[in-house]
Amino acid sequence: MCKIKTQILSEKDVAVAAQILKSGGLVAIPTETVYGLAADALNETAVKKIFAAKGRPSDNPLIVHISEVDEIYNLVSEFTKEAQKLADAFWPGPLTMILKKSSAIPNIISGGLDSVAIRLPDNVVARKIIKEAGCPLAAPSANLSGSPSPTKAEHVISDLFGKIDAIIDSGICNIGVESTVISLCTEIPKILRPGAITLRQLQNILGEVDVDAAVLNKLDENAQPLSPGMKYKHYAPKAKVIILNGSREKYINYVNDHASNTVAALCYDEDVKDLKTAVITFGRENDLNSQAEKLFNALREIDKMSNIDVVYSRCPAKEGIGLAVYNRLIRAAGFNIINL
Repeated sequence: MCKIKTQILSEKDVAVAAQILKSGGLVAIPTETVYGLAADALNETAVKKIFAAKGRPSDNPLIVHISEVDEIYNLVSEFTKEAQKLADAFWPGPLTMILKKSSAIPNIISGGLDSVAIRLPDNVVARKIIKEAGCPLAAPSANLSGSPSPTKAEHVISDLFGKIDAIIDSGICNIGVESTVISLCTEIPKILRPGAITLRQLQNILGEVDVDAAVLNKLDENAQPLSPGMKYKHYAPKAKVIILNGSREKYINYVNDHASNTVAALCYDEDVKDLKTAVITFGRENDLNSQAEKLFNALREIDKMSNIDVVYSRCPAKEGIGLAVYNRLIRAAGFNIINL
């Protein structure tokens, strides 16, 4: 892939970013969840550039981003009553809905499926860019496929500088994990990827909601992923990550028993004082929002510790947004979990 001159833009450069997108280019844009790598979702040539820049598998569907609810009608074959309820409750916001697609959606967007994933982000800059570009934007996380998702512009620069046309620096993403993905194509609505919009919140609006088995388990190698983040190893630093499932005391004892100059602990702020090895923290134990906000940055910080081969991680609570943190960690660890 030929090296591209990448522009670093500010939040004020909406018109510049929009023009790049209109011309079939790639721009990393901020959202409330993580930075997204945007292209015109209806331009198949532009979308192919996303897969090339990221090294993303072609069967992994992309999420289409819109700036207003009304823009969804041309993208889906039916905007269902359930979808309207969710849009009223959570849009703009960190919720992606999967609906049956219209003929306007290229197959490359949907991974060959008959459905499409759509989101209206709760980020003013992102919505301004979409509106100015005059088209929906496909925008997976703006990172190399498999690496931790970017919550700062510097993360995007590290992965994609020289591979995309522009990066908008808008500071730190305030949520820190990707959107909740819910399929409305099943008899009972089903969460395919957990995020900041929780199971309980969705149940409060829709009633019965299922959670796909792949949220907590490895998807079969031959299975078609119905949503981003379901199939492939994601979010991983170069070091081997092992999740230790047990009490704080058991975690501290295990890590200290295995301490060496090639071992690090991925832990909560409160754990640092009791550990005898290198540490990287990802929030406070009883603050699930802080864990979500800091997880991906913590995983990237591990890569700056060149001598570290193994990372022992605390196991997050599987409730609320903690389910999203756990979902990302088990994929970063390749489902490598030790029960203490």
